[in-house]
Amino acid sequence: MIFASAFLMQEPLFTIADKLPVPELVVTEWAIILIIGLFAYLATRKMERVPRGLQNAFEAVVQWTFDFFGQMLGESVAKKWAPLLSTFFLFILVCNYSGLIPGASYISGFKPPTSDWNITATLAIIVFFSVQIAGFREHKMHYFSHFVKPMPFLLPLNIIEEVARPLSLTLRLFGNIFGEEMIIGFLLMMAPFLIPMPMMALGLLTGLIQAIVFTILASSYIGAATGEGH
Repeated sequence: MIFASAFLMQEPLFTIADKLPVPELVVTEWAIILIIGLFAYLATRKMERVPRGLQNAFEAVVQWTFDFFGQMLGESVAKKWAPLLSTFFLFILVCNYSGLIPGASYISGFKPPTSDWNITATLAIIVFFSVQIAGFREHKMHYFSHFVKPMPFLLPLNIIEEVARPLSLTLRLFGNIFGEEMIIGFLLMMAPFLIPMPMMALGLLTGLIQAIVFTILASSYIGAATGEGH
């Protein structure tokens, strides 16, 4: 990962070839990717015209993404970017919910990956490059002219604005999930079985909201880059 140096500061679960340390959050990510991939395979293995079960659930997510963000992006752009936005939503949602496993704050490999800024920063960087690619695909070289609008001397400020977007995505998602984990952890120390339950129930709602917010912001940035204003 881009922030691999920061990962090295964490205690690895194991090492590959005695050289490459693998932190617990990376293992959790692998497990989440495997779970989502497995469910996606089972959902699409035998596609039916009238969806049922897993196929219905996955189609509902993709359809919601396309319908909701199609209003901001336009139908043609939404078709291109709905798969990425749906993947963001599912991955972040499962990551957030992985921390709701009882005692997850104290179990190696079960802490939500989104509680680490390395993970949220990586997701935000993917959004950043997706925005630039989407803008370039729609407007070609003319896309880059927005960096000098409305006046050329605003170039540094426009660049800072573009860089601030992934930084904002990183801190917003990381701060909310990390803060929630810390509160639940402290409550578990004071009253292991009673007090944390309302917070964990609230975590179901906040985990969903954070996944939706991240996806909405990502789509709005893509929509702004592909819009007629550029």
